[in-house]
Amino acid sequence: MFKKSDFFFLLAVMISFFVSGYLWFNGQRMEGIFTAIWVPSILGFGIYFKLMVLGAKDDG
Repeated sequence: MFKKSDFFFLLAVMISFFVSGYLWFNGQRMEGIFTAIWVPSILGFGIYFKLMVLGAKDDG
């Protein structure tokens, strides 16, 4: 069900989430907000690529 690429996307999301929380709570609020924006972007790219792979299997 999960591929290695899925784990890399989830790892990138978790790292981004924790770095943004770290920055936010250490007083660097603008940097924390900027890093927090990465989370939905990475998830969106992961979903897009997963759908592209699934669509390629159906065509094939």
